[in-house]
Amino acid sequence: MKSSLHLFNSLTRKREPFVPVHAGEARVYTCGPTVYNYAHIGNLRAYVFADVLGRTLIWKGYTLRHIINITDVGHLTDDADAGQDKLEEAARSRSQSIWDLARHYTQAFQDDVAALNIRAPSRWTIATEYVPQMIAFAQSIADAHCYELDSGLYFDTASVSDYGRLARQATDAGEGRIDAVAGKRQPADFAIWRKTPPGEVRQMEWDSPWGRGAPGWHLECSVMSGELLGFPFDIHTGGIDHREIHHPNEIAQNQAFRGCGSLDDADHSGARIWMHNNFLVDRTGKMSKSSGTFLRLPLLVAKGYHPLALRLMYLQAHYRSELEFSWEGLAAALTRLKRMLIAARKLVPCVPEVAQQADVAQRLADVRLVALLDRFDAALADDLNTPVALTILDEALAARKVPADEQAILVSALMSALGLSLPSREELRIRPAAAQLTTREVEEALQQRRQSREAKDFATSDAIRDELAQNGVEVMDGDPLEWEWVPH
Repeated sequence: MKSSLHLFNSLTRKREPFVPVHAGEARVYTCGPTVYNYAHIGNLRAYVFADVLGRTLIWKGYTLRHIINITDVGHLTDDADAGQDKLEEAARSRSQSIWDLARHYTQAFQDDVAALNIRAPSRWTIATEYVPQMIAFAQSIADAHCYELDSGLYFDTASVSDYGRLARQATDAGEGRIDAVAGKRQPADFAIWRKTPPGEVRQMEWDSPWGRGAPGWHLECSVMSGELLGFPFDIHTGGIDHREIHHPNEIAQNQAFRGCGSLDDADHSGARIWMHNNFLVDRTGKMSKSSGTFLRLPLLVAKGYHPLALRLMYLQAHYRSELEFSWEGLAAALTRLKRMLIAARKLVPCVPEVAQQADVAQRLADVRLVALLDRFDAALADDLNTPVALTILDEALAARKVPADEQAILVSALMSALGLSLPSREELRIRPAAAQLTTREVEEALQQRRQSREAKDFATSDAIRDELAQNGVEVMDGDPLEWEWVPH
């Protein structure tokens, strides 16, 4: 039985049934990275969450139109409109072209996305390619909702109703991170166009009715989401840090553009549903690039962890729950992943990119497998409850005395819905960068060990095994894989 999809709306703080704006179609916008540096594994949780959302919408039978933006201009060094443009500052500090810098970090981010088996969006949008549209958007709301200062054009947050409802900001105390600019009418007012200060040279700047300068960070998302998805669209996603300032400001712009309707009608916000994933934290607090020592996906791979182990670790917690990162937790996720794939490989030749619940249901007759399908569907429909969905995948993998062909259909579909591809065990055997032995040296040592065992020289056999263990190699007697690297 197909379950009705319900999602938690951050704007209303309620679980709500998903009712698409356009029948049979789901339109989703995800706030993408600011490409002044590499993405850390806390950042990447947002895109696995958005991918699970997209896969769930496809699973439920909707045609998905998903946009992810790339911010290459306008985002300041303090998320709350203070400091210098992140790209300008990074390029200046490295004496590098801002355009080359943005291209490099964009490619690095997209490589991480692919490694985590995140489906590419319908379209990547680049902020600098939409500057004319941003200027036009700002002009359309300027007279009624903005005022000009020496530093730029500012949005008057008092000109729209319910400002800050998304973040539940009731007082100015909630706006402590907002830049204090002389002349602002309210502390929460924000720049939608920043003039280039006299005597300053920027690599990215454009002419506008308010002087030469660059757009504000919040403006770009209003413009690109509206241009490509139309207002209102279905779902807007981002990290929980966006819920406090960036998304309230985006909503205010959308309200102004659409006629200032109250947020009692979520359509006036630009999107019907606003969804946010919680933080991935380490033991010292929220991961941040400001420390300069953040964890990147390639570092995990260099230690011997397959990217899908990180994806599985994310899925083991609900997206709205804070998730603590630890190497022990990642190692446990890798072990669980290996067990899943060993079981799946016995059943499934490959995993499709995506699956639809209705198609799977038509191909199952065994009542036990149908029951598993229904429970899995109910878990995803319950605000993307991936921890429960994973336990049902485990049950499907462990099912006995069921038709093998139907079990294979079910398992491959469930893995597809969760974005778990099917690498070989050899592909999971990633050599840590710090490994002292080469693969050839490991194979030679194992050959010597086999010869020792055949000669019943168990002392030498055990010594070789222990030496391999000291060098990060686990010997697995009786297993066709024979050995694997142990992540450092």
